[in-house]
Amino acid sequence: MKPEKIGFIGLGLIGGSIAKTIHRIYPEITLIAYDIDQKSLQLAVEEQVISKGFHELSEDFSECQYIFLCAPVRKNTDFLDRLSDFAGETCMITDVGSVKSSIHHKIAQTRISSYFIGGHPMAGSEKNGYEHATPYLLENAYYILTPNPGTSQKAVENFQTFLDSLGTIPIVLDYQKHDFITAAISHLPHILASTLVNLVKDIDDESQTMKAVAAGGFKDITRIASSSPVMWQQICLTNQEQILKLIDLFIDSLIQTKERISSTNSQELFDFFQTAKDYRDSITINSLGPIPKVYEIYCDLIDETGGIAALATILSDNNINIKNIGIIHNREFQDGVLHIEFYDENAKKKAVILLRNCQYTIYER
Repeated sequence: MKPEKIGFIGLGLIGGSIAKTIHRIYPEITLIAYDIDQKSLQLAVEEQVISKGFHELSEDFSECQYIFLCAPVRKNTDFLDRLSDFAGETCMITDVGSVKSSIHHKIAQTRISSYFIGGHPMAGSEKNGYEHATPYLLENAYYILTPNPGTSQKAVENFQTFLDSLGTIPIVLDYQKHDFITAAISHLPHILASTLVNLVKDIDDESQTMKAVAAGGFKDITRIASSSPVMWQQICLTNQEQILKLIDLFIDSLIQTKERISSTNSQELFDFFQTAKDYRDSITINSLGPIPKVYEIYCDLIDETGGIAALATILSDNNINIKNIGIIHNREFQDGVLHIEFYDENAKKKAVILLRNCQYTIYER
């Protein structure tokens, strides 16, 4: 059953994007939000995304069928006591944090554990704040759900159906398995990126030559180090056990790589890089590394019949050849739903101008 009213606690990038998505698809659903940021609430009201903004959790939230906890990971648990006044069979609580164990442990100690469904939309950006929220951020993105054991299957299925109608791809996982997976594919990469950036900063010369010439691979692998320090501080503190486990595994792997290089065994080194290349190429439609040079753009696109065909036709009619095209399902730190690659820089530049003139939202890297 489609909800009539939904509440948000926190209206930043993720909360704002979920709200904008719901408003785009179901403008008749009433949306309300709590946030300490007056400007975010005011902008959301002006855009008519939410009907009202609050600076405290009022009784208005008791009328919501879903309440999304979208505050920073460690802050979400601060609201659990107040939410116990609202939660019930007609008001389910969910969150959007990228770490699930901490909130599941806290929820287990409250009366609302049966009315909680953990959530993690695999979408986002290195940008943050409501001003960067978009109504297409969730489009075709994986949305992991980690329901409590006591939560009714019917409630989980209803929430899955609702998320599916928003254009997401819901997946149900155990919360501990979720945290290990995200530690490997999301948290560890961010830690490595930040570590590499700090290493280069510390060993650079007084003229900052490394910084000046940094390009290609360094920029690709460290782009995510520009993400919110507050968010990553909290992620490391809340998913400490799994992250430390992955760091130990990575250190062991790095030592093995060091030994391969030291041994100067050419075949072993080739196999090492070939195995990595084969696995990386199988993850997305093509390698995003600097060699070979990739001419790519990302585009917001509604998942509807003929959507990709229409875009491809526009490019084809203007003699622009597409090298590769595909939908990105895991976009935690990548703007855009559709990934398009071209054969050369001129084709890319021409496509950007053309598609923007046709009112498509285009992101360049």
